[in-house]
Amino acid sequence: MNTNASNTEPLRGAPAALAAAALFGLSAPLGKLLVRDAAPLVLSGVLYLGAGIGLSILGALRARGGVTGHETPLQKADIGLLLGITLAGGVLGPLLMLWGLHRLPAVTASLLLNLEAPLTVGLAVLAFGEHLGRREVGAFGLILLGLVVLTHAGASLQTSWLGVLAVGGACSSWAVDNNLMQRLSLRNPVAVARAKGLLAGATSLVLALVLGERLPSARIVGAGLCVGFVSYGLSLVLAVYAMRLLGAARQAAFFATAPFVGAVAAVPLLGETIGLRALIAAGVMGAGVFLLLRERHEHVHVHDRLAHEHRHVHDEHHQHAHTAHDPSGEPHAHAHVHDVLEHDHPHVPDIHHRHH
Repeated sequence: MNTNASNTEPLRGAPAALAAAALFGLSAPLGKLLVRDAAPLVLSGVLYLGAGIGLSILGALRARGGVTGHETPLQKADIGLLLGITLAGGVLGPLLMLWGLHRLPAVTASLLLNLEAPLTVGLAVLAFGEHLGRREVGAFGLILLGLVVLTHAGASLQTSWLGVLAVGGACSSWAVDNNLMQRLSLRNPVAVARAKGLLAGATSLVLALVLGERLPSARIVGAGLCVGFVSYGLSLVLAVYAMRLLGAARQAAFFATAPFVGAVAAVPLLGETIGLRALIAAGVMGAGVFLLLRERHEHVHVHDRLAHEHRHVHDEHHQHAHTAHDPSGEPHAHAHVHDVLEHDHPHVPDIHHRHH
């Protein structure tokens, strides 16, 4: 029995969130390179198809190795959420982002992606009942302060307010996407990301062709598929896993490091520069991330009776009998019931700890 799983899950969730941020952060400068030779909507479709196709191959390899039995598959009841996620995060968000990249330097667009975090946290707390402690509010305040340092009186942001509004709209779309995605975080992360990639990619590509956009060269398509697999596909798998362990608000705070990866990558890729303002902001936001990593939220709390299905081990939250049809070994996934439980331990607002 793993009685310490609840204590270690926040530590496992943070690296996944940071890795997801790093992979996604690369999409801004790489997208800036690709959008020079491809229309935004077509490129968005290619990027998401790259994610879907790549994860389909990965899923087939995992199935051959017998790994998929450890996760809960997508179900018919998830179709509505998948459609909302596809529209907000897979079609509208990338389109607005690529449209903004046409009008802004890649460094500026990368750093503006910090807007996604406060918008995600605001929805998570106000609309979906997540809770932030005082230290977490302070940590998030530092992350927002870093955004203010980056953007206040920044001359580059005055080059195109349409570009700024487009990137802001993309961040709003992704904030909705993140909070809807958290509802699917108990499902197989590869299956969730694969479905979003295939649906969003096909939708964007069909719309682009109907509107008269042309496919770019084979070289651009190939590069876009590769970028999509890494920056959209693998990043989303890690983000869904982090949401499962951390909740949408905390995952978003860690994900706020993504723009700095993009800004740093834009220097060698595009010949852009990072000034003192960006370095100061990076230090302020880094302090916020450090506070989040140091946060310890612990109090007596009560778990109501709950029936659901997800990947788990037999820790103190999962004390249940198995039937002959349930899988053996740990971790595994099957339908199970949580009885009422009152206890005290460090925790984050994962699916078992969504209380005020």
